[in-house]
Amino acid sequence: MLHVRVVSPSDSTDHLVERLGVDPGVRNLVVVRGAARRPDGDAVQFDLATRFANPVLAEVRAQLRDRGSVVIEEVVGVASGPEDQDGVGDLEGLGNNPGDTGKPRAWTRRRRRDGEVPPVWEMVEAQIRAGGEYPPSFFTLLVIAGLIGAVGILTNSQILVVAAMVVGPEYGAIMATALGIDTRDRGAVRHGLAALVTGFALAVLATLVFGLLIRWSGHTPRLYELGIRPVSDLINTPNVFSVIVAVLAGIVGVVSLTESRANALIGVFISVTTIPAASDMGLSAAYGSWSEARGSTFQLLLNVVLLIAVGALGLRVLRSVWRRRTARADARAGRPAPVPSELAAARRLSTRIPRGPETSPPGGMPGHGASPSRIKSPLNVARSTGAARPAAP
Repeated sequence: MLHVRVVSPSDSTDHLVERLGVDPGVRNLVVVRGAARRPDGDAVQFDLATRFANPVLAEVRAQLRDRGSVVIEEVVGVASGPEDQDGVGDLEGLGNNPGDTGKPRAWTRRRRRDGEVPPVWEMVEAQIRAGGEYPPSFFTLLVIAGLIGAVGILTNSQILVVAAMVVGPEYGAIMATALGIDTRDRGAVRHGLAALVTGFALAVLATLVFGLLIRWSGHTPRLYELGIRPVSDLINTPNVFSVIVAVLAGIVGVVSLTESRANALIGVFISVTTIPAASDMGLSAAYGSWSEARGSTFQLLLNVVLLIAVGALGLRVLRSVWRRRTARADARAGRPAPVPSELAAARRLSTRIPRGPETSPPGGMPGHGASPSRIKSPLNVARSTGAARPAAP
């Protein structure tokens, strides 16, 4: 279940409340006239079954445009009756017909058991965009990850190489670029690619300097100096399995983001050879191993390009799949599906509206810091892990 807080312009509130009042997924609707400030307007709050979130939020955005504000919080518990505890968002049709007992219907219980709940795309995109912010800490983490990877390559320590993969924040920029391609946001694509190029260039430069210092100081590990470099050889020799792993990791990354599976996302971080390839590029150049440097460069480009392509395609495919499944479920339930033209108009509007300043912790993606607390845009999204809000009297 989600809790939605809306600041609505006074001239739009009546129509908005009327539309929300007839939607079966909206409960505990509260309206306080003239209570909101910055922006000024009417305060509207309601609980929203996750199952209905996408069409309802699209309609709210289409009605408010850029004149209001919306904040979404995820409710993790409800202290009222069992029919309200829809952790997977299955409040369809409760209390809408005369004589309805308020108990979930058989098909609703079946949906809860099967876990067929569509992602809330507003929250998914907000989470991805939070990873598309590039403060100095983003580049600092890339450099540190590159140095950790360099030590792992020099000492043939696979554990350190894995640690470097986890530390690196590059997957946030990769998915932000993929989302920009999917939504045709050229600014996001441009900024994402620039951050990736700059970050990896700094990581390669740092490992190059580090490798030269180690070489000149005479502290090169004996095995590495003799050319026994199993970890480096694995990184700088891309093959068909590199392509397979990159594609599969890209798919898992999209699914884990859309379904909030952070554990699976950590597996993506340690599956793709991006930071290790950048580390090996710098080290190979420092030791004059130019063929290995070329192989690592190709490995890095291969992984980044495939992850971006699979991410953009995966987001589009998942949207299409869930749209069709939701439409079929609405048809079986006798609930009219949202008008495609209205949803498309709302989506075009969200793409055109310039994004305001955002705040997020360093990294911004699961496994690289906490989730964003608030995104200051026409549709603000926040995730809450606190106690559930009580039902309105």
